[in-house]
Amino acid sequence: MARVSRNEARLRRHRRVRKRVFGTPDRPRLNVFRSLNHIYAQVIDDVSGHTVVSASTLDPEIREALVGKTKTEKAKEVGRLVAKRALEQGIKQVVFDRGGYKFHGRVKALADAAREAGLDF
Repeated sequence: MARVSRNEARLRRHRRVRKRVFGTPDRPRLNVFRSLNHIYAQVIDDVSGHTVVSASTLDPEIREALVGKTKTEKAKEVGRLVAKRALEQGIKQVVFDRGGYKFHGRVKALADAAREAGLDF
């Protein structure tokens, strides 16, 4: 039997979670993607198929502030930024999509920071 790669296993978990997690216009989906060096967060309305707001460690608004911080600290900043942008768009409630990652480390840090900044999920 062929061995499944780590990313294939993550994608399989992600598909399984996405069967149940669906973003509506009044409660969009907060999606997290994590690469080795960066973390990305998007608030997505699945009905229209549009990204309402997004933030990442590559964002010019916070890029300079992230220099010298750990990846977990960077994830917290991204969580605060995506929550701030969502609240500016009038979005208070979201459904969290961890993207097949464990709710641990950077993903948890982003979620907790978004909650502290005012998002409800």
